[in-house]
Amino acid sequence: MPMHEASPFVRYNQAMPNYATFLPDINGQPALYPLLDALPGKLAQAFDPSTHGDLSRWQDVLARLPVLQASRIDLDADAPGIGLPGDSNADIRQAIEGQLKKLHPWRKGPYLVHGVHIDSEWRSDLKWRRLSGHIEPLRGRTVLDVGCGNGYHCWRMAGMRAKLVIGIDPTLLSVIQFQAIKHFAGECPVHVLPLGIEEMPGKLAAFDTVFSMGVLYHRRSPLDHLLELRGLLRTGGELVLETLVIHGGEREVLIPEGRYARMRNVWFIPSCAMLEGWLKRCGFRDIRLLDVTQTTPTEQRATDWMRFQSLQDCLDPADPALTVEGLPSPVRAIFLAKN
Repeated sequence: MPMHEASPFVRYNQAMPNYATFLPDINGQPALYPLLDALPGKLAQAFDPSTHGDLSRWQDVLARLPVLQASRIDLDADAPGIGLPGDSNADIRQAIEGQLKKLHPWRKGPYLVHGVHIDSEWRSDLKWRRLSGHIEPLRGRTVLDVGCGNGYHCWRMAGMRAKLVIGIDPTLLSVIQFQAIKHFAGECPVHVLPLGIEEMPGKLAAFDTVFSMGVLYHRRSPLDHLLELRGLLRTGGELVLETLVIHGGEREVLIPEGRYARMRNVWFIPSCAMLEGWLKRCGFRDIRLLDVTQTTPTEQRATDWMRFQSLQDCLDPADPALTVEGLPSPVRAIFLAKN
């Protein structure tokens, strides 16, 4: 099949080198061409300096990262590892750490970059352990991670030999953090795009596996989100859905009147039974509840790489089973379902 024509995209390749391999990576996958056609305008909007006061500072960080040859890349590790301490020296490692910390806060991780340990707020490896042995094998699959943050789980998907991993997240700092990691990792079929799910072309039916982790409760219309996810999956593809839940029956859902665990934008927290009903209503089949886990400060906490308030500050100090608002403290469930 000939290379897809997308001449406007070339201009953004030149301006943003980390997207230079996106075009060849999706060539030969016609189902993804609508995304390619829409992307130049989306990138221009996302990287418009007039709308992001910190963009030039973040780009300066990327420009100052040293160019190193990684003697080893291990993406199938709790802390995806790029390079070894011996690939550089103490001064270079100190310079890498200093530059990467300018991209504070690091929410997802951990990473290990040429001996520099990025100790993020979330121990995202713990979530990955809970699901990675139960999902459909990712080898050779085209995968989408919705709300991927800085792409930690995207790298883990690549470590499972996915053919192509695309993450989307509208938070530009997260995208810049991903680009910093990719600077050291080099050419991998992993990309994070500065998009929300509502900006994806509708009903692509292009992905073998779609992940939505930590997103559903931020959506004003959770059923619309589930339908959007289904529209991105090919027939027979797998959804991996992780979200906040409450204990209760099939008719129970928590709708916070104000904040939840100090978060403003939490709309619906269903019971597992209700969420299963939502999935069925949206046309998913073979629905399976994989895991239900209480979130603890072992998994989410403040670090030198994320110095703001974290989970411990959001719980009732007298009763950690409650949030500071007096609501049930965070419990997260993982569902698998087929399209």
